[in-house]
Amino acid sequence: MHRHTFWLGALSLAASISMSSGASGQLAVSANDGKAVLTDGVNSVPANPPQDTVTLIDLNAKPPKVVGEIEAPTSVIGPPLSVAVARDESFALVTAASKIDPADPKKTVPDDKLSVIDLKASPPKVSAQLQAGKGAAGVSINRAGTLALVANRSEGTVSVFSIAGQTLTPVGKISLGDDKSGPSHVAIAPDGKTALVTRDNDHKISVLSIDGTKVEYTKRDISAGLRPYGIGIHPNGKLAVVANIGTGSGDADTVSLIDIEAKPARVVQTVTVGPTPEGIALSPDGAFVAVGVMNGSNKPKADPFFTDYGLVKVLSVKGNELVPLTEAKVGHWCQGFAWSKDNRTLLVQCMVENEIMVFDFDGKALKPAGSIKVGAGPAAIRTAEP
Repeated sequence: MHRHTFWLGALSLAASISMSSGASGQLAVSANDGKAVLTDGVNSVPANPPQDTVTLIDLNAKPPKVVGEIEAPTSVIGPPLSVAVARDESFALVTAASKIDPADPKKTVPDDKLSVIDLKASPPKVSAQLQAGKGAAGVSINRAGTLALVANRSEGTVSVFSIAGQTLTPVGKISLGDDKSGPSHVAIAPDGKTALVTRDNDHKISVLSIDGTKVEYTKRDISAGLRPYGIGIHPNGKLAVVANIGTGSGDADTVSLIDIEAKPARVVQTVTVGPTPEGIALSPDGAFVAVGVMNGSNKPKADPFFTDYGLVKVLSVKGNELVPLTEAKVGHWCQGFAWSKDNRTLLVQCMVENEIMVFDFDGKALKPAGSIKVGAGPAAIRTAEP
């Protein structure tokens, strides 16, 4: 990995002030994969690929603007939740599920990298790099900033790291089935006592218990739908939403609502949203869920299920029910989502266009409000948990 840092001139001062003061600013951290391009439905490694990067976006600005970019390994493999931001925005974690095969530059192989990005440094920098597990994908930090969990898709495990300041220390791993179970993302409840892990290869969501740095598999598995992938927990800690991406065979797929307070936790509703809902993000107040539906935009043009656009759909959270609210067209092979603190801005990553689309949201409808270009495919994005 190259540690060279790119910084965008005078913007650094404003960004540093915002980050260090903890004022009303809000950072969205986008991980961008240079190793993957989609050409007529085929994912391949480009010749002379650009470096993977991490882009820092000021979501408090109107319109949102890029305030910095650094090089760090990442991957589009896995759900678009391979970024986690500490609650105080002092640091971020970025995983890399794949890397270019040293034996064949036209292929990728699983990777295990976990990068720590110091957001308080001026300019921000990669301050440490650790090993998680093979296929390191979804990552989350608890609200207290003392624990990080990483889902390892190619290993069937979850890596546990303790955190002191910005220093991560490996604690151990939890095994979930075998290396074919496909742990994809792990979400930590606000009270820090429970985590949910999606397993897209064997269609389960595993419940973990947490006591300090002691993390255990409770042996409780929840059944939501085919290939549960992205998952998020409501700020009230009572509910979770999960995107079930299905088999990619053109059928309409689903999003499920999980009642965490139930004894035991269980799915209480499932809503059909369309083909391949990959990205999913709850708004900071938990009132809305943004879901990214591939809609066949990632398929070859000759495929009967190809559609020349993806969709972003917004559902309302009404008690223990998800209610479809609005939708808008987006680009192709679109990945992650990030909400502003006031719910009025939504960022949508689109891999094919190397673009992060910006939408205004008034609580009822989405309105296109520009875009942000990045140098590699935007593959994952997060903000600090509320």
